[in-house]
Amino acid sequence: MPKYVVRCGVMRSLGVFTSREGEHYLRDARVVVRSDRGLEAGVVLCEATDEAVEHIQDPKRGQLLRTMSADDERDLEQMHAQERNEFAICERVIAEMQLDMRLIDVEHILGGERVVVYYLSEIRVDFRELVKKLASEFQTRIEMRQIGVRDEAKLLADYGDCGKPVCCNTHLSEMPPVSMKMAKLQKATLDPTKISGRCGRLKCCLRYEYDVYEELQKELPPVGVDIITAKGRARVLAQEILAGQLLIETEDRRRVMIPASEVLTVLSKSSNK
Repeated sequence: MPKYVVRCGVMRSLGVFTSREGEHYLRDARVVVRSDRGLEAGVVLCEATDEAVEHIQDPKRGQLLRTMSADDERDLEQMHAQERNEFAICERVIAEMQLDMRLIDVEHILGGERVVVYYLSEIRVDFRELVKKLASEFQTRIEMRQIGVRDEAKLLADYGDCGKPVCCNTHLSEMPPVSMKMAKLQKATLDPTKISGRCGRLKCCLRYEYDVYEELQKELPPVGVDIITAKGRARVLAQEILAGQLLIETEDRRRVMIPASEVLTVLSKSSNK
């Protein structure tokens, strides 16, 4: 039976869903699926080939039921309108109970089987009484989900410094780890206010080209080594990775920029002058 990769839910999770024999769906088709959470609205991304599934970590599984109908679209709109009211109720109950948590979002699953409450908290919260009260208010199953600041941006952020919609709320389904080492290698400014995203953490886009920078850097002599060029001996002071150039200091103390292709021999750091 045909299988498709479908993105669904406000957290944009990816899953592999099986359709009925003979049914085929195009990319970007809006569909209704049945997952372990119940009936959900989703968007078809591609066929679930072995190559595509290899890139998904622990995908959810389920059935692809149908293309969204006009009735499904109306139900979804009603759910979204209902979510605003549910959010207000959640805020009120949390305040009344004086719980140390910050409400971020409320997601009502299309089939009505459950309401998912997303929240931030620095401590472990005992929300058993909260769940009872909310279940009584909403007359459905309540699922509490603690998230981090990057997930908060995924749910609430709009545009990044680049002027485009934030990556975590568009094409990213999983947010990759990002480190200051990546910014340094790409010679990005180390000013935290300029390399931090809407979540306050390092921008995800610093990860995109890092592998390429690493591969290109391997082809260049390391900083600090002595080299031999057609014009004599010199020491590498810095690398221009994308340009494939080196800043060197010659034996007569001149500092010049040369293409890496002009290096004839690379000497070890311990070589004597």
